[in-house]
Amino acid sequence: MQNLLARNTGIGLNSNRLKQLTPDTVQQLLPDPDLALAVLSNLAVVRCLDEHIAALEHVVKARVNLPPAFQPLLSVDGIGLILALTIMLETGEIRRFPTVGDFASYCRCVGSTQLSNGTCKGHGKTKNGNTY
Repeated sequence: MQNLLARNTGIGLNSNRLKQLTPDTVQQLLPDPDLALAVLSNLAVVRCLDEHIAALEHVVKARVNLPPAFQPLLSVDGIGLILALTIMLETGEIRRFPTVGDFASYCRCVGSTQLSNGTCKGHGKTKNGNTY
């Protein structure tokens, strides 16, 4: 929708502003009825998905608690309760990682290039760890 509006009107709107558009506003911005219909259809899908996401988040918050070991996740910018719960559920028992490096490797945040005197001698197992 952002791309469609930008190409046809030169107006750049962020996702929050897009969600606030009304049918009248869309028709004013896009006089072509086909383009307006495309944006309105996408907006209907986005609003429907937002409702379902809110319902799912409500159930998750009611059923799962964040244990003290994972509370520090909430202090990281961009990590809210739902993402912290997702990390917790994907990680499992945090004590199974003896060091921070082991956890970082599990998260696929560590390179696997094998170097010898600055020369690449190969790549290790890049698919080990959690894909999420």
